Amino acid sequence: MKHWIVKPTYKELTLKFSKALDVHPLISKLLINRGIIDLQQADTFLYGDLTHCYDPFIMKDMEKTVLRIKQAFSKKENILVYGDYDVDGVSSVALISKAFKKLGIDVFTYIPNRIDEGYGLNEDAVRFAKKRNISLIITVDCGISGVKEVDLANSLGIDVIITDHHEVDEENLPKAYAIIDPHQKTCNYPFKGLAGVGVAFKLVQAILNKRDSVPTEYLDLVALGTVADIVPQISENRIFTKYGLERLQQTDSMGLRALIDLAGLKDKTLDAQHIGFGLGPRINAMGRMGAADKALELLLSEDWDEAYKLAKMLNEENARRQKIEADITTQAKEIVEREFDFKKDMVIVIEEDKWHSGVIGIVASRLVDKYHRPSIVIALDKDNGKGSGRSIPGFDLFKAISHCKDTLEGYGGHEMACGININIVNIEQFKKQINEYAKNNLDKKMLIPRVDIDACIDMSIISKELIQQLDMLKPFGPGNRKPVLASKALSLQVDSKAVGKNGIKMWVKSRGASYEAICFNKDNISIPGMREAFDMVYTPSINTWQGLESIQLEIKDIRVHV
Repeated sequence: MKHWIVKPTYKELTLKFSKALDVHPLISKLLINRGIIDLQQADTFLYGDLTHCYDPFIMKDMEKTVLRIKQAFSKKENILVYGDYDVDGVSSVALISKAFKKLGIDVFTYIPNRIDEGYGLNEDAVRFAKKRNISLIITVDCGISGVKEVDLANSLGIDVIITDHHEVDEENLPKAYAIIDPHQKTCNYPFKGLAGVGVAFKLVQAILNKRDSVPTEYLDLVALGTVADIVPQISENRIFTKYGLERLQQTDSMGLRALIDLAGLKDKTLDAQHIGFGLGPRINAMGRMGAADKALELLLSEDWDEAYKLAKMLNEENARRQKIEADITTQAKEIVEREFDFKKDMVIVIEEDKWHSGVIGIVASRLVDKYHRPSIVIALDKDNGKGSGRSIPGFDLFKAISHCKDTLEGYGGHEMACGININIVNIEQFKKQINEYAKNNLDKKMLIPRVDIDACIDMSIISKELIQQLDMLKPFGPGNRKPVLASKALSLQVDSKAVGKNGIKMWVKSRGASYEAICFNKDNISIPGMREAFDMVYTPSINTWQGLESIQLEIKDIRVHV
């Protein structure tokens, strides 16, 4: 059984927000749950617009960067824009390329091959730049850990400007010409949570000398990378996503229009979920399966026939990725069920030959979803293994693998995710060490899934008008998740019925009100019978089917009364 944790209620503050903002008390409570306790902050959260964006020149090294780039423009220097292979990196490269082209400057672009080159700036790319007579490299969504690579560039007479959004090791910074990363201790930029494309956008804003306004024509790309990189949907990210979705809805990008069409989203009102589960995975698929160049070509395409052909390629590659991922997930679960000792160990570590290293991170996430234990999946290639891990709340996976560094060839990551390189002979020792670490640092209570609930309400208060007010909190994402509500003493109006491959639909009632409730994965959810009372956790929404609107509750969990 999952832990249900209902957030506390602050009645006075809730009432104050409700009156001042003219919203339902539930909206006020949701704002408070998100850490908003100041009325001005609450007003900005609900009604903030592009005028609330920050001056890009507040960022450390921004002025220096702009002067160097303008010098490169005037001297007609060759410029290379180097980005990561995920959606954030690809959209960042596309953004810089488009903005510079509009200023009359064509740039070289470089996105490393995930399988052959791995993450970040690499020395072969620097040598490639030298051969192309490039004198300035601008990194986007990467570079902050590229100490050796920047040293090589410096020795070859190439200046490097790093734009990144990852955590900074202040004692081991690359000796770049300039570093734009809000995580630097000496950077006074008010918001640290930008995606890589957000940092790239601030650079474009600065080059265009727009201190008090925003170049809205690029916000479709900014929203794309921001949502796909799963950064917090607060502050500037929230504004970029909100207005970027509007831009995306009427984008003039041939590539994005073709991708929207092939993803089946052409006639839909786009929201963050459509990026996260529709557009993003199709772009990511190219990077996961090898080379992301075609994804970049798509975002830069100005010809409809070419764009549609590229979008079709991404669509097919995503389908291939899904098939490979599903096959590996099935194999991984079989190995866990067969070999993992749930009584003895806490961290799942499994390895296998012929697994595609581009999808093992997703497979690790699937294992966490099913078993609620930190999970690391290793793809073997002869004697070497490349692993990707995902964690559970409360267990710092990066600290755990750091404790085992003597068994690893290389590693990186953060609290909730990691990557490792390991020799096959050290895998068993690694499994032993990480589970010994977990025994001392992972409370067994953490292995029980928890459901964080925003409020426990009388279900009969739900209406279309209330849901429309809940939509004021959009765009949803990390730091601003969809509202999660609970209601007690419910009953079924009619028997539940199966939907899809593993879903269930039911009509639930409370105090005379009844609503359709649906769940697309009923694993680990108790299904009540007609004569049983139950409590339910859910998220309400408006469902549109064949032009008709109805209230629908997305089921998160159910407790049947004993």
